[in-house]
Amino acid sequence: MTLLAPTGSGRPPPAPPAARSGRRGLLPYLLLLPGAAWLFVFFGVPLAQLAAASLYDPSGSLATGYAMTWAFSNYPDVVQAYWPQFLRSFGYAGLALVLALLLGYPLAYAIAQKAGRWKNLLLVCVVAPMFTSFLVRTLAWKTILSDNGALVGLLRDVHLLAPDGRLLATPFAVVLGLTYNFLPFLVLPLYASLERLDPRLLEAATDLYASGAQAFRRVTLPLSMPGLVAGTLLFFIPASGDYINAELLGTPNEYMIGNVIDSAFLVRLDYPQGAALSFLLMAAILAVVFGYLRRAGTEEVL
Repeated sequence: MTLLAPTGSGRPPPAPPAARSGRRGLLPYLLLLPGAAWLFVFFGVPLAQLAAASLYDPSGSLATGYAMTWAFSNYPDVVQAYWPQFLRSFGYAGLALVLALLLGYPLAYAIAQKAGRWKNLLLVCVVAPMFTSFLVRTLAWKTILSDNGALVGLLRDVHLLAPDGRLLATPFAVVLGLTYNFLPFLVLPLYASLERLDPRLLEAATDLYASGAQAFRRVTLPLSMPGLVAGTLLFFIPASGDYINAELLGTPNEYMIGNVIDSAFLVRLDYPQGAALSFLLMAAILAVVFGYLRRAGTEEVL
């Protein structure tokens, strides 16, 4: 004879294990739904519209309207017309990245390993300029590098600059502006990696008769690679697409591809050209990023 357990309070029996497992399996996807919807509405839809605009008939205008003619010829046309600006953008961003590494790596190492109780204050000093508008910071450099400024006067007095030499409206000014404005994006990931570095590893290297340079090359640099890879990407990607520094600190001879895109959309109102240039810039940056990650190892950014 089988005895049935009393139901007592009348509560429903617990769900079988298979049903509970199914609900738990759906939970991560439900949590992703709001973020995925946000990306679709504010990233996917505009990107699709931009892709469509890049294939409009280039002979149209904003006044008469654009016709969708699937004009794939827009892409080779803009490459042929503006390849110097593409090369200049990546060249300036690369030079700025090298300069930022020379400045940022020692700074991040000093804050992480040598600053002691001043660590938080120095981190605030690195981040504090970001609280000011990007435009205001670049205008400040325009004042610093002006022909009548104290810096140019000092360089002329010590004969490091010709009497009629200048810093403003030169490639040097654009690269310097890029370096300054995006330097925190490089320093902070480097600091996060170097701050976790165990000093005992360096002591062990010196105990094994490694010189300072050998200890840096064999211990410090490999352990800081996650921050180095992440920092270089965070620096290079926005720097290669920037146009404010070239606009304010340079001349049309220093214009980058971002300046051409800005002019296409807001001055010449040539939407097919601006959209095609935007897509080519994204594709070029993605190619550089994937090539870099493949060489550096994607595990370095995890």
